Amino acid sequence: MLKQEIEDGQASLADPQFRADVLNGLALRPRAIPARWFYDRRGSDLFEEITRLPEYYPTRTETALLERIAPELAAQIPPGSAVVEFGSGSSTKTPLILDAVRPSAYVPIDISGDMLRESSRVLSARYPALLVLPFEADFTRLVDLPRTIASAPKLGFFPGSTIGNLIPRAAVDLLRAMRGSLGQGARLLIGMDRVKDEAVLVRAYDDAAGVTAAFNCNLLARINRELEGTIPLDAFRHRAIWNDDRARIEMHLEATRDVSFEVEGRPFSIDAGETIHTENSHKYGPRDARILLRAGGWTPVMEWTDPDDLFAVILAEAQPERFAP
Repeated sequence: MLKQEIEDGQASLADPQFRADVLNGLALRPRAIPARWFYDRRGSDLFEEITRLPEYYPTRTETALLERIAPELAAQIPPGSAVVEFGSGSSTKTPLILDAVRPSAYVPIDISGDMLRESSRVLSARYPALLVLPFEADFTRLVDLPRTIASAPKLGFFPGSTIGNLIPRAAVDLLRAMRGSLGQGARLLIGMDRVKDEAVLVRAYDDAAGVTAAFNCNLLARINRELEGTIPLDAFRHRAIWNDDRARIEMHLEATRDVSFEVEGRPFSIDAGETIHTENSHKYGPRDARILLRAGGWTPVMEWTDPDDLFAVILAEAQPERFAP
């Protein structure tokens, strides 16, 4: 009886948008669930593991870039700026920006509350004089930033090529939301992954140790736990494929056999070989990156890349309202 009460309580506490996205996504053809739901506590921990894998070049490449460009970046950012990080996660790259810019405040925004609070605690201890204002929210929408930083110049920080997880239309919407959240005169420092050899890309999203596979499959475990799912986890496998037409890596969960299950009492059946599309990771050439930023209301002002042109970091400024799309 107690076990059932606990399970009922967990179901009632499930994020209503998570519930809607899962139920609607499983009913789609082809089936798809948004990638943002990867990041429960277990998913966030697995992603941190992914960033340390030898095959996963984006994190180490971007980190080296940020270390190299710190003096140039500092010269571009007004004194007393507030740094607003979108999708801050564990904030592992954040100290590179805080040390370079020496901001008046730091506002991390993330949908994963546990990780947000923990990373904010760590940064507050490391920078005791810095005002740290964690903000648990869906950063893909317009965010009302704390009034404390209303008058401060703002630097948005969006590392890790997360912009690539969105289809271009949604990426433009996100950039516009960021511009609206940060306001007139703001700047945005954003990471974008480059188009490159297919073999390099596929290895980065299908590592030999199987960590990315565990990360992908954890979404099913979360559905079972939070939405009374009965999905047999052993009936699905991780797949990463390069879609050249759309310049993106796609992650899928492929059914290895015919399978039937329920989510919150709703029945679903998936045939062997059918997939649930769980993530896109779009890659951008230099011209495409600039077009995307301009469509989202930002004017690129500086761009840096590594010697092998694997990854780019771009500094952009908010377009005046009369020019913004």
